[in-house]
Amino acid sequence: MALIGRYNSLQVVKQTDFGLYLDGGADGEILLPNRYVPKGESSDIGDWLNVFVYLDSEDRLIATTEKPKAQVGGFASLKVAEINSVGLFLDWGLPKDLLLPHSEEKRPLQVGDYCVVHVYLDKRSKRITATARLDRYLDNTPPRYKVGDAVDLLVVEKTDMGFKAIINNQHWGLIHKNEVFKFLRNGMQEKGYIKELRADGKISLSLQPVGQEATGSLGEQILARLREQGGSLALSDKSPPEAITQAFGVSKGNFKKAIGGLFKQGLIVIHDDRIELV
Repeated sequence: MALIGRYNSLQVVKQTDFGLYLDGGADGEILLPNRYVPKGESSDIGDWLNVFVYLDSEDRLIATTEKPKAQVGGFASLKVAEINSVGLFLDWGLPKDLLLPHSEEKRPLQVGDYCVVHVYLDKRSKRITATARLDRYLDNTPPRYKVGDAVDLLVVEKTDMGFKAIINNQHWGLIHKNEVFKFLRNGMQEKGYIKELRADGKISLSLQPVGQEATGSLGEQILARLREQGGSLALSDKSPPEAITQAFGVSKGNFKKAIGGLFKQGLIVIHDDRIELV
């Protein structure tokens, strides 16, 4: 039985003028139209192909080798392509747009807007559907993170405290204002780090490595850059935050801690406009 809304490894059972038929088990044969048959890859009868299975405009199972922006169980930021009485239709990278029913909207949207949604399989209709009501799909399992763990983040919305983000498709987290040292917007995917596991169950996030190990790693990067540039680097603790972020992808605070550590070790000298190797 094929998994609707997910990638499947299916075997070719029939070749026709208009495409290949794949073995969908209890779902019968599933068509892979010619335009999606992979070029330069064996697709003879008996071969196995990795395909995405969904419903076409007539609610028939169909296979494609195109990659949607999300599959069932996942989250993504998608653009509103059309709105009618049924709901909103989102561009998710396939010819048939993804339905976001009006009942699953969290806020009013217009054509061209982006919205972070969860993709699920409607139990009644068996249709792949989107919802902007994310809470019911998050924080359903105990978090097993440790402070310092690297995680994947999907930025969802800006709040008075910072940015809410989805951690590894499983949990809510918050990037506090003082941790935001570069441009962020809803829908951005970022690499992040667990900063704090709070007693109330909430998770604080950082966009840069945390702890002494992180500072040490940044110090090594700074020393390597100094050696590459002949022992002098036009950055210091008085440099603009934007220049530091552009050079090392970290906040000014972490940069100051790192060069302060190198200075205490007697490895560098800090000037107003530069740092130099000793």
